[in-house]
Amino acid sequence: MPSSVQRKRIRKTPEARRAEIVETAARVALTEGLECVTLRRIADELAVRPGLISHYFPSAEDLVAEAFSVAATGELDALLPADRPDGTPTQYLARYFALSAGEAYDDISRLWINARHLSRYRPVLRDRVAEQELASDDRLEDLIREGVERGEFRTDDPRAAAIQILVVLDGLGAHANTDRTNRPEAVTRMAVTTAERELGLPYGALTDVRLPGEPAERTGPTELTDQADPEPPAEPR
Repeated sequence: MPSSVQRKRIRKTPEARRAEIVETAARVALTEGLECVTLRRIADELAVRPGLISHYFPSAEDLVAEAFSVAATGELDALLPADRPDGTPTQYLARYFALSAGEAYDDISRLWINARHLSRYRPVLRDRVAEQELASDDRLEDLIREGVERGEFRTDDPRAAAIQILVVLDGLGAHANTDRTNRPEAVTRMAVTTAERELGLPYGALTDVRLPGEPAERTGPTELTDQADPEPPAEPR
């Protein structure tokens, strides 16, 4: 016999509901493109009425811009966190390049291509793209400046070095939709080569380095099983 007691529906706070809408829109933007971020599409994803979405975002343009900002900010925090307690600037820069290469980075590269194209016609999105570009410049410049202060990097202009690196990364990311299997190494590591040159680092300094959080290589035995068996005692004569 079915129970006559109905489960009480929990109403989300406005802050939680808005965050849910933006998070869903950012996911759609990353996987399908900003053109797919519409009030109706996000309502369908959340199984709510479109009127609920328009209550928080009266204009789809505002939702598209917010979705891009959230996705781009999440990407920046993942690639180059503002707090870096577990390694050196060299290690974090090497980590940045390691995470920025390959298919795992293609979705965010496509999103940036998408956003820059649409920003020609959408002023709200154009402002958000400019904000995110500035945030990326600032974050990388901060890392480079820290490396200079610690004696790891050498450059008279950390800002210019950061922008040069980002321009090369953007150029490589612009090919996210094309086949890159036959690219020579000189092209695939172009951003790393630029960074090593601009920061006074030797070739390989940003590829042959332990990344933050990785265990250090053992240089000697650490357990009894690693040690050589002791020599047996000499037989008495």
